Amino acid sequence: MGCFAFLKVIMFAFNGIIFLAGAAVLGVGIWVKVDSGSVLNFLGKIDGVPSQLSQVLNVGYLLIAIGALLVIIGFLGCCGAIRENKCMLLLFFIIVLLVFIAEVAGAVVILVFKPVADKLFMDVGKAAVGNIKTDYGKNPDITGLWSNTMDTLQCCGFYNFTDFENSPYYTSHNSSYPPQCCRTTNPPCNQTVALSQMINGCFPKIKKLIDDNTVVIIGVALGIAALEICAMVVSMILYCRIKSTTA
Repeated sequence: MGCFAFLKVIMFAFNGIIFLAGAAVLGVGIWVKVDSGSVLNFLGKIDGVPSQLSQVLNVGYLLIAIGALLVIIGFLGCCGAIRENKCMLLLFFIIVLLVFIAEVAGAVVILVFKPVADKLFMDVGKAAVGNIKTDYGKNPDITGLWSNTMDTLQCCGFYNFTDFENSPYYTSHNSSYPPQCCRTTNPPCNQTVALSQMINGCFPKIKKLIDDNTVVIIGVALGIAALEICAMVVSMILYCRIKSTTA
């Protein structure tokens, strides 16, 4: 009986955290969706960006979906454990199991279809470079978005400084590159200075960041999978115990 009560407390505490986290993510998702309409519209108008990427960039919808799922899981886990409700515990188990299967399937798809993902990144790179060459320095939205990105990541262009060649900024600044492409603007950031300093592009920098933290990412993924398995095991133990005590 003591072990049963302990599992109930653990189940309630664990799913209480999930419920609160889900509520926070749901709130952020709603806020992002309300406030990011102009950014998403801008991204949807970029020539050459794949249509499926525009769907991925709807961060608000993604956060709302994740938050709602976490809220449901946390609610079912908490109420099912405290109220000793077999139906809620079973629903909790089924939902967590489906999420676990989806995660495993997603990992398999990423590994198997890695060449497809690489081609998608190449298409995105071509679209991004073309967007820079046609609109950077002319369109204030695109200029501001790229400038903020380069300032935040301390990078230059999508691949490197050559992305800005023949862009409106390049032609209107005497064949100079944005200041983010050089560590100093005195002398101006021309080809000689940019080539000597060779600031990394934003895409290679993000890719390197992911590659350098692969172990951490895999560890977090395995940790989440282990927690999901433990949650399913505990929910089934409680389900079976409740069933036996009410028989």
